Formats: sequence, C-alpha cells, structure tokens
Amino acid sequence: MPVKKTSKKSAAKKPASKSPPPAKTKPASVKTSANKTPVYDESKIKTLSSLEHIRLRTGMYIGRLGDGSNPDDGIYVLLKEVIDNGIDEFIMGNGKLIEITVKDIEKPGKAMVKVRDYGRGIPLGKLVECVSVINTGAKYNDDVFQFSVGLNGVGTKAVNALSVHFRVVAVRNGEFAEAIFERGVLKSERKGKLKEKIKDGTMVEFCPDPQIFKDYLFNTEFIEKRIQNYAYLNALLTLAFNGKKFVSQRGLYDLLYEETGDDGLYSLGYYKGQHSSNGQLEIAFTHTNNYGEEYFSFVNGQYTSDGGTHLSAFKEGF
Repeated sequence: MPVKKTSKKSAAKKPASKSPPPAKTKPASVKTSANKTPVYDESKIKTLSSLEHIRLRTGMYIGRLGDGSNPDDGIYVLLKEVIDNGIDEFIMGNGKLIEITVKDIEKPGKAMVKVRDYGRGIPLGKLVECVSVINTGAKYNDDVFQFSVGLNGVGTKAVNALSVHFRVVAVRNGEFAEAIFERGVLKSERKGKLKEKIKDGTMVEFCPDPQIFKDYLFNTEFIEKRIQNYAYLNALLTLAFNGKKFVSQRGLYDLLYEETGDDGLYSLGYYKGQHSSNGQLEIAFTHTNNYGEEYFSFVNGQYTSDGGTHLSAFKEGF
C-alpha cells in the first residue's frame, strides 16, 4: 500500500520581542491644564468704552463688513452715514449741495473719502464730542432737526472709530474748528478765524481702517447708484461725486420714469404733500405690460433690497 510521504519544514524560532510597558494614564477625574475649566468671576467682567465696543462689535453698528464687492458692505455704510448729515441739513432747508470725492479709489485698502456739505456747520465748541462721543448730537432736539435720516448720535462716531484717519472741519460765521483722529483717538484739534471767506458747513475726511475692512475696494458703480437714489429721495438737492453731478427735479417720479420709461399703461401716479404737522408723504406708482412686479423701497435714505414691514404695509394698503 503506497504511503504518501510528507516532509515537514522547520523554521528557526525567533525570540519574541518585548513590547513597551503600557503608558500610565491619569485618572479621568484629574484635569490637565490644557482642558482646565476657566474661572468665571469678577475679573472676567469687562466694561468697554464706546470706541472699543464699536471696533469689537462692528456689525451692530454698520452691519456686514465685506471688502466692497457688495453694495451693502460696511465701507458704503460709512460713506452713507457721513452723507446723511448733509441730507439732514438739506431737509431742514440748509445747503443744496453735497460734494463727495474718493481719492485712490482704485487702490485696495488706500481710498480716502471726503464729504463736504454747505449746511449750518457743527457748533464749533462741541465738534469733538459730536464725532467721538456716542449718543451725542442735536438730532434729539426737534427744534433744529425735525427730520433726520442718520443713526441719531451713532453714525459719525462709528465712521470715526472704524477709520485709520478721520478729519472733521466745521465752518460757522467766519470761524472754524478742526479735529483729527486715528481709529477714534483724538490726535489734534484747533480753532480760529478764517483769513478768507468760506461758506458755512461741515467737511469730513476719512480712510476706512484696513485692519477691519481687509483689502477693501470702493466700486464706483455702487457709489453712483447710491448717490442717484439720494437725488431721487431729495428733489432739488445736488450731489457731486468726483465731479459728476446728480440732481432730480421731481423726486420719486423721476426714479419711476427712469425705470419704466414709456412702458406705462397710463401717466405715472404721483403725489407729494404735507401728510401731518411734522411729516411729508411722497408716492409714485404705475403699471406696465411687463410680467411680475417690482418695488423700490427705502428706509432712512437706504434702499431696502429685502423689503420689510414698510413694504408689506404699502402692498397691503395699496
């Protein structure tokens, strides 16, 4: 009977390698310094100055930051807040011209903005406080400002705090006052009599802080659109931007006609008049053969692209 023979291979037996002893771990109940629970006590309570709060919580004052690529970005809000002061003067019957210039507009993070109005001028003795101390201003006084489109005591202060350079000059009755700030901190001020006649009013010059607005760049088209809206909302006010003038004779009528042209099914509906003892009402509307509907709504001189309760109420009432 045949037998199958198998050969058994033998292998040299390697000595077993010794594994390192297990690392000693600390009991779970013991916390290392890395995950130590911070102590919440009186030392953690902070009181911020107005300047510190504006710079730390910028969004509460101007909304989004951005870099200028969106018309709602913060640099355009800074511009708006300064222009609004000139608008308020115009509404109260003082000054029919606002001059706006933006130098080095094509250089990222370098633009210098200058806004000059020809209103009454900030009272010289309170110039510094009016542009640096929050909740300070004359817009709480209905005698001198029955209407205002600004933030009522916050706007210019926010611009000051968020600018690497901020300069303001007020002219009244042949005298002037000037103050210069850096990131909201007063660097110099002076007052005196003018050597030559200059019209009353206020000039504000600022450069947005690149530490906050990273590589920002002003868009000329966005600025012109905003200024054109200002002209529509304030008939007979002239706004000049880098030499280009914007003015509307009929306010919202001109805005609507600009958008619809001769496509209206009838003459534009338009009304402007005294609505109450301290308010005016202006409305323009029309219908066209185009499909859908389009609204242009504004609050405090600001185009509200997302609408709001003011637009909802208008649509429901209309």
